[in-house]
Amino acid sequence: MFINLSNHPSLEWPEPQLLAAEKYGQVADIPFPVIDPSAETYDIERLVETYEIKVRKLLASESTGIFAVHIMGELTFCFALVARLQKAGIQCLASTTSRLAIDQPDGSKISRFGFVKFREYPELQ
Repeated sequence: MFINLSNHPSLEWPEPQLLAAEKYGQVADIPFPVIDPSAETYDIERLVETYEIKVRKLLASESTGIFAVHIMGELTFCFALVARLQKAGIQCLASTTSRLAIDQPDGSKISRFGFVKFREYPELQ
C-alpha cells in the first residue's frame, strides 16, 4: 500500500508518478491537514499524533507488508510525523520534481514541475 499524505490527491498525478506509487500496491490518499501558521509546537505534536494513528489504521488493513507513506507539506509537521513513522519501521517518501521556469514579457515567471521520482527520507536519529 502507498499512502499519499499531501495536498495533491493521487487522482491528479501524472501517469509516471502514479505508476511509481503503484509499485507498492494500492494507492490511498489521506488529505494533508490545514495547519495554522501561528500554531504552537504542541499543536503540531497533537496533530502529528492524530495523523500517525490515521496512517497506522490504514496500514493495519494491508496484508502484503509492502507499504510506504508519501509525506509532503508543512515542514514541522512532516518532520515530526516522519520521525514517528520511521521509529515504527514505516518507510517515508518525498516526491522529487524538475522545475522549468518560463520568463514572461511582464517580468513574471511561470513554473512547470515534472515528477522525477520518490526519494526516501533519510533516517532520523
